Amino acid sequence: MSGQGTTAAPTLAGRITGEIYGKIGAIVIENPRQRNALTRDMCIELAEQVRRLDADPRVKVITLRGSGDDFSAGAAINELHQVLFDAGPDGETIDHLSAADAAIGAARKPTVALVRGTCMGGGWQIASACDMSIAADTVKLAVTPSKLGIIYPRSGVERLVQRLGADKAKYVLFSADVIPADKAATWGLLTEVVPDSDFEALSQALVSRMATRSQYSIHTMKALIDSMTTGGNADDDLWREEWAKLPASEDFAVGQRAFLEGERPRFTWSG
Repeated sequence: MSGQGTTAAPTLAGRITGEIYGKIGAIVIENPRQRNALTRDMCIELAEQVRRLDADPRVKVITLRGSGDDFSAGAAINELHQVLFDAGPDGETIDHLSAADAAIGAARKPTVALVRGTCMGGGWQIASACDMSIAADTVKLAVTPSKLGIIYPRSGVERLVQRLGADKAKYVLFSADVIPADKAATWGLLTEVVPDSDFEALSQALVSRMATRSQYSIHTMKALIDSMTTGGNADDDLWREEWAKLPASEDFAVGQRAFLEGERPRFTWSG
């Protein structure tokens, strides 16, 4: 399958590629010598690829996966300082892993992590920044700062506590144990786990379905759900605003008419 709008950014130890297949923007983490660990430059390019695909009108869904058999082993250990504590132009310290995390979280379009093999440390943080994660049942997942004598980035810790509760978050962080795929899904570390033999077919079918659904519905509900998880009362005004717009939505009319006529809806909203 050939991509439309392919771009790739090489780095010393790896690269991030971004390709467009029909309505899908596919980002791939490539650093096979380090199980797709993320270098400083790879984190920067990952954020840029997310922003590029999010702005491309052809793209309806953004996927993130690792090349080969692994998702990502996290931050590259040989570049750990450059990834987490890089010096900015004004003397500030830049955490490039969390900046990539933030770029994924800021995307208006739905993002899906497709997880196989190793998913550890910062690899889980990047996967969990996506709207959902679909994983093979053979995945090896662990959050490992206590093995390295470091502190996990704040956004990753907050997400762990939000999903697991304080006690399980501490268990995952303190032990650095590998969490079996089924338990990871039950706890909320992964959205869904499927048999490895069916992973490609099932994950691609889900992504394709999402690309045909109402993008008005998806974009609006994503914004509303995200507003709930950031705290504060801003979501109240957003809910009132979006609910007031709903009766005049073109996709609302298309969906209702198609249902009543027994036809497949052809949604037209494009953002």
